[in-house]
Order: sequence, then structure tokens, then C-alpha cells
Amino acid sequence: MSEAPVGRRTVLIATGATAAALAVGAVAPAAPGTDAADAAPVAAAAVCTLTKEMTEGPYYLDGQLVRADVTEGKAGAPLKLALTVVDDDTCAPIAGALVEIWHCDALGEYSGFVGNNGHSEPDDGTFLRGGVLTNASGVANITSIYPGWYRGRCVHIHVKVHTGVTLTSDGSFTGGRELHTGQLFFNETITAAMAKVSPYSTNKVARTTLAQDSIYDDGGASSGLLTLTALGSTASAGYTGTLTLGVESS
Repeated sequence: MSEAPVGRRTVLIATGATAAALAVGAVAPAAPGTDAADAAPVAAAAVCTLTKEMTEGPYYLDGQLVRADVTEGKAGAPLKLALTVVDDDTCAPIAGALVEIWHCDALGEYSGFVGNNGHSEPDDGTFLRGGVLTNASGVANITSIYPGWYRGRCVHIHVKVHTGVTLTSDGSFTGGRELHTGQLFFNETITAAMAKVSPYSTNKVARTTLAQDSIYDDGGASSGLLTLTALGSTASAGYTGTLTLGVESS
């Protein structure tokens, strides 16, 4: 299912790349075996650039769980996200912001909507959904798997940033202010390698590339392209993914 872009808003994105790297867009992935600690997000003094918000898409569900690990046993290569939230005026980190994500599994299916990509599998309504509050450094660390793909879209993750939420007794949240809705994207070379390993190789739906996608606009990090760092020597060992999201907090 395709997703149409929404209106623009001033949202600042910073990455761990240098100014020169930001100017050309995507950052080359680190060599396999790079330690995850080396992929830590940069401090608030990072080079910043402006970008647009992205569409929420058709698969969002209210009441997502507040949790650091969203996998629920789903098969796939590990993905360790470290997303930093900063104020767009000062680049100062924002602590206590809720960063929530949702994305499809290796077969391109979303929890709560299983079958839309042509596969039959259990659907408990919550896999690969959830989020955490940022720490004192503005960082939200979330464990997931590398996403698969579905008809008409490249590999991506949806993200929202909220402030002032109240955590509820059922493990979810309520209230607060939604500051940002966007999408996170993946290096095409890495995705092509991932598509050759199980369970991604069992997804026979034609894969839309980054260049073919209707949402990603070839803006590199400024449009949500993650900096990926290998966790091992093979694609199946997984990656860390880092990006710093600047939001309008006032």
C-alpha cells in the first residue's frame, strides 16, 4: 500500500556524520565487526540540517507499549536503534521524550494487519511496535529487527516523538504532545545483502528500492537515512542504527 507525503514542517536532523558527509546525504556503513559503542550518537554540538516530516502511513495503532525491546520473538537480524532527540533551536538534548516506532516484520507484515502483504502468520497485535523515554542525554535505545518490505515501499521504520506523556499501569502511555512524525530509512547496499539471508529471502514480494520509493526523497540523513554500523561479519549479525531528531519543543 502506497503512502502519500504530508505537509512540510521545520524539523531539524543531526547525525554523527561530518558536515561534508551530510552535504552528500548517505553515510557509508562501518566495516563489519565495528563495536556498537562506536556508533553512539553525537553530542548536541553536532552539525544540523533541516528536513521534512513524513507521512504516518496506514498501519499506526494507538496505545503502543512503552518497552525497550519490541521484537516479541520475531525472526530477523538484530537492529539496535539509538535515536537522540534534541531541541531544534539549541540542539540541546530533550530528556523524557517518548520515541515510539512501528514497522513490518521480515515478511512485510504489520502487527494488527497481518495478511496485507499476502502472508499467513500469527497476529497478536503488538509485535515490532513500542517505544521508550529518552534518557538524560536525549537518547532512546530500542531493540528490534531489521525490517522487511511490502508492496510499493522501500524498507523503512515509522517514528513518532512525544513529550509530556503519562505512563499507564498497562504498560502504555496517554496524553502529551506529539512533536514529530517521520520515517527511518536504510542503506540500499545493506538492504540488498539482507534480502539474501533468511528469513528475508523467503519474502517473494517485489522489493521497492530506496531510489524507487515514493516517500524517501534522496535527502540522505536529512530525510531520515540511518547511520548503520555492523554488529558482526555477516548481514544476519545485524546492525546498530543511529540518528538524531531535532524537534520544535516550544
